[in-house]
Amino acid sequence: MPGEILVRGVWKSYTDRRGSLPVLEGVDLEVGAGEIVALIGPSGCGKSTLLNIVAGFEEADRGEIRVDGERVTRPNRKSILMPQHPSIFPWVTVRRNLTMVQNGISQEKRDQRTKHYLDLVGLSAFADAFPWQLSGGMRQRVELARALVVRPEILYMDEPFAALDALTRIQIRGEFLRILFQERHTTLLVTHDVEEALYLADRIVIMSDRPARIRCIVPVPLPHPRSQFRMEFAVLKDDILHELGVDPDEDVTLDRADVRGIESPFGGR
Repeated sequence: MPGEILVRGVWKSYTDRRGSLPVLEGVDLEVGAGEIVALIGPSGCGKSTLLNIVAGFEEADRGEIRVDGERVTRPNRKSILMPQHPSIFPWVTVRRNLTMVQNGISQEKRDQRTKHYLDLVGLSAFADAFPWQLSGGMRQRVELARALVVRPEILYMDEPFAALDALTRIQIRGEFLRILFQERHTTLLVTHDVEEALYLADRIVIMSDRPARIRCIVPVPLPHPRSQFRMEFAVLKDDILHELGVDPDEDVTLDRADVRGIESPFGGR
């Protein structure tokens, strides 16, 4: 299955009138085809910069990115980026938002794909509505459908659910995971939400403060569907927060002796 990502020795800094600002420092990462990998770390550490470099929208100072063995120097048709901010066009209908991004295929094929992905995200009844007539959660479904309708091998996602309220975010995450299981896109996700990373990802990459390196990579061995109320889920969340320098309140710290079948990826505390 195509969609394998290889990151080798990536360095990046920005320069302004105050001098050089190092952002990334020697980042190495491999993402397997069909894998979901989440990037988390302190705010401003360079997660989005790394995502943009991997997606081909920015150039590294040193190092290289390869997708399926081919060096990445610019965005390509194998992948698509879902940014933090809304990107759908408010002046055209939901249906038109999907059809206008499909190039090089017949109108009949466009209509078929559009219908398929509107069905997939549950928005067929709103195909002729304008985005400004939809709720925030529905607009995010349109964003997702528009990203998928071009049939990318890889999804790059930069906090795509951050602007949603908590309940809508949970619902959208569930829909997104259901779609990924059907379509098996390789996914690289930037998020600040540890629970979101645990709910979605096969592995979680924890980055350091800027200039960012990869501190550790945490496999998530929990089967889907995952519940945040399972003890194993809570243990992993507790460990990741510790690694990020966040100490849960003592009265909610988990007793690992009560947990069966999972060990901390960081060893004893």
